[in-house]
Amino acid sequence: MTTLRIYNEQQPDQPDVVTESTAEIQRLLGEQGVRFEQWPTRDLPADATQDDILDAYADEVAKLKAECGFQTADVVSLTADNPNKDVARKKFLDEHTHSEDEVRFFVRGQGLFYLHFGDKVYAVLCQKNDLISVPDGTRHWFDMGPAPEFTCIRLFSNPDGWVASFTGEDIASQLPRYERLVGAA
Repeated sequence: MTTLRIYNEQQPDQPDVVTESTAEIQRLLGEQGVRFEQWPTRDLPADATQDDILDAYADEVAKLKAECGFQTADVVSLTADNPNKDVARKKFLDEHTHSEDEVRFFVRGQGLFYLHFGDKVYAVLCQKNDLISVPDGTRHWFDMGPAPEFTCIRLFSNPDGWVASFTGEDIASQLPRYERLVGAA
């Protein structure tokens, strides 16, 4: 289930807030300028291609492109049997920012976004149906866990796609990882 935990960075072992209420998650993230929505999912075959997925969500993607000025959309998918999963996980585990909003819609599976605002860190477990849009300049990181299973639609303003500026801070190593929060092995 989609879950939001809010930590004080000085006490990273115990969250101050834990909620699974969609309305509360939307409210708390919205206070930080983060867009959070739940879209109805489509029944897609396990072997659906990027084009199949983008076609299934064409109306929603077109609406976001028009509303927010996104230029491109693609699909990223990772499974536990991918031989590059450890490298992929490590790439996103350090705190970074982007010069554009980071938008993800979870078509399948789940992943954990950590958003760093002042002395608080918001850990958002996003699951199938969830759309999250992290505003440009927001310090954050993403943990897909040791056995990733997700498919996401990504939208970009920059045609170069995912471009990160790493902060050099070690805050990401101080908070509980995916394994502890989600219970994955």
